[in-house]
Amino acid sequence: MCGGPLWFAYENHRTITTLNGVIAVTLQVRRCINPACAFYHRPHRPELEGRLALPHHEFGLDVIAWIGGCRYQDHRTVPEIHRALTGRGVIIAPRTVGSLLARYEELVSVALASPARRVRLRQQGRLILAVDGLQPDKGHEVLWVVREVLSGDVLLARSLLASGRDDLSALLRAAVAGLDDLPVVGVVSDGQMALRQAVAQVFPHVPHQLCQFHYLREAGRPIWEADRHAQKELRKRVRGVRMIERSVEDRSDPQADVIRGYCAAVRGALGDSGHPPLEAGGLRLQQRLSAITASLDRVAPKRGGLHSSAACNRS
Repeated sequence: MCGGPLWFAYENHRTITTLNGVIAVTLQVRRCINPACAFYHRPHRPELEGRLALPHHEFGLDVIAWIGGCRYQDHRTVPEIHRALTGRGVIIAPRTVGSLLARYEELVSVALASPARRVRLRQQGRLILAVDGLQPDKGHEVLWVVREVLSGDVLLARSLLASGRDDLSALLRAAVAGLDDLPVVGVVSDGQMALRQAVAQVFPHVPHQLCQFHYLREAGRPIWEADRHAQKELRKRVRGVRMIERSVEDRSDPQADVIRGYCAAVRGALGDSGHPPLEAGGLRLQQRLSAITASLDRVAPKRGGLHSSAACNRS
């Protein structure tokens, strides 16, 4: 790559079923706009996508790793795995369990045996590695996956009982075996200490970047904690909505309808937790409650009712 910025080109949308629920993912695909760059107009998908799921799959890597652990570590049958998954709330067909078990077997045995894959990687002239480990449940083996970011190819996937520095160093060396003529120009991973030590040992002079998702999550954690505390304090001040609703539940006059509308607005504000770290729930709650208070300030003199501050204290 030329080192210039990658510009936003278009968005892709995926729905992925994980062990913790179904998530909708919006992917920003970027391209280099420098005509002199060898990767001019080649689409670059977010690195986090490869951590969530395989290409064109609707089930996450955590589901695949969990199925593999149940089969080869706990020695469960496919019907038993299917029942266990449905018991966890994962909607999946028995036949799909068998297919995902086959994907797991392919992952742990993947190797750069195809000459076509080697040629494609050599045409790039360099490698950027993304390394991540998935442990679906405590006690299960960790499924480590090493991907090449520019091509999106999985170079190596292996289940490890131990994830120390030496174990991960061996994993990294095995991932680039047979590609010794291609320089590794970057590594992306989370901040696990053993992994950082392994990268420094195997690729001592290669830039090692913390995954942007993990970086933003950790950077936003103090703000999120402060916002959550503010949200908690705001919720303490807004109580008694149900009592007000009960006082007008038998009335059908216009004023009762207005009161019910304000109560619904307060309930809606309390139910919106935002999407941390970029959409702070506490700030959003404060803004919505301020808007409700301002509306009450305008309405109260017209209706001859209580001052909005008193109404808010009661609600």
